[in-house]
Amino acid sequence: MPISLTRRTVLGAMLAPAIIRPTLGHAAEPIRLGAILSATGPGAGVGLPQRNGVLLAVKAINEKGGIAGRPIELLVEDDGSNPDAAVTKANNLIFSQKVKAIIGPTLTASTLSVGGVADPEKIAVMPFTGLGLEMEKQRRSVFHMLPTQDLNARALLEFVTKNMKTRKVAVLHDSAYGNIVMTKLKEVNATYNVDFVAAEKWEVGATDVTTQAAKIKATAPDVVLVIGNSATPFRNLRQIRMNAPLMSALGTASYEYVRAMGDAADNIIFAEFLVAEDPLPYQKDFVETFHKEYDTFPKTMEASAWDAVHAVAAGIAKAGPDATPAAISDAIRGPYAGAMAKFDFSAPDLTGLSLSSYVYSKLEKGKFTRVPFTAGQ
Repeated sequence: MPISLTRRTVLGAMLAPAIIRPTLGHAAEPIRLGAILSATGPGAGVGLPQRNGVLLAVKAINEKGGIAGRPIELLVEDDGSNPDAAVTKANNLIFSQKVKAIIGPTLTASTLSVGGVADPEKIAVMPFTGLGLEMEKQRRSVFHMLPTQDLNARALLEFVTKNMKTRKVAVLHDSAYGNIVMTKLKEVNATYNVDFVAAEKWEVGATDVTTQAAKIKATAPDVVLVIGNSATPFRNLRQIRMNAPLMSALGTASYEYVRAMGDAADNIIFAEFLVAEDPLPYQKDFVETFHKEYDTFPKTMEASAWDAVHAVAAGIAKAGPDATPAAISDAIRGPYAGAMAKFDFSAPDLTGLSLSSYVYSKLEKGKFTRVPFTAGQ
């Protein structure tokens, strides 16, 4: 069944809210969901892939009859990668539009802001971030679609020490979620005994980090961990002829960032969850559906977005389409077998993901290939 997009909507950019409504075959009152994504600004490299996954999930659910016979109506907002804008969008979606749940936000700062508004109202929020701060554990209606930053840190050091068999590591990270991961790298390092020979930070939105890259190069590390949502550090590291392998967390494992990296998209290892060119058995149906719709392969961000919508739909189906927000959140809080991974939203970290959930890929000349390594063993 086709979907109708009213107001201004563009796959490449989203400057005004989009309302996605079913156009055929549904007379029942729709179930209204909201989405807050970073379709513009520094987070667009992951926000736009997430948007594609969200739209495809809504289309697929509506084509199968919706939720309990009622179609999904989706209101999509762009926060411009700005947490203040995200709060404004959340207030509108919750109090004016009366959405049942919110998909997103994309970025850590926006997630913290939106959770502060939504959790007191018991509105389920499905952010594309991992649990980073202790305060988030008190928010029982915020269900994270990506791993904790503690787990991201461990996944990186598992590969560095057990596959690459090195401990001379430099880190180049952004001032947002990368800063949190850097803190976690230091906290978990007692297990891995890595020598962090350098740690340099760039500000979110920076268009040049050559100075920081040069400081990294001067320490002659065996591997450089690049953590943040930007292609710029990868380009700058290669421009100064940094030939050591680069490794990144899943935030930059998207084809949007690969295209932005240009010639620098080579010899980069990612700790992620989906290598669509070689998917795990439970991921194949999603990969085929996505490729048929968009004529390109999905990555972790698209899969997490697909899972977020389906997890909310399953919760609403279980609680009932007219259930209270608190009842819907309670229904979501449990195991869910997704395309990205197997979740347990009742777990202390609100994801249930573990080191064994990760897959590893290597980017070679712009193409992802699976690396045969399992973390946590």
